[in-house]
Amino acid sequence: MLGRLNHVAVVVPDLATAVATYRETLGARVTEPQTLPEHGVTVVFIDVGNTKIELLEPLGEASPIAAFLDKNPSGGMHHVCYEVEDILAARDKLKAGGARVLGDGNPKTGAHGKPVLFLHPKDFFGTLIELEQS
Repeated sequence: MLGRLNHVAVVVPDLATAVATYRETLGARVTEPQTLPEHGVTVVFIDVGNTKIELLEPLGEASPIAAFLDKNPSGGMHHVCYEVEDILAARDKLKAGGARVLGDGNPKTGAHGKPVLFLHPKDFFGTLIELEQS
């Protein structure tokens, strides 16, 4: 079912500072910020060749990652994203196996313009999993 690792997401308290650090300290190529109101975040991607790093900043106090920053004020790793060929088939197989899909269970459009779903971290050893249709 799983395809390649699409990205590892890191929540940051200040996106501009994080972007400057990645550019200046690590020499990273960083995309322009993208605001995703339906997900409550602003994101940038760092291309590291074989995958990407996604830096996430909360968009407003109601952002689903605001609570993460409350617990981790310096930020930290938030989720991993894997590609799947057919997100609906993957969802149905996972649900049939007892995995919990977050939200209403229907894919939303992610930062890459493709359907995405999130899986409950308690079902995957404390790791929030994002699935993105390839």
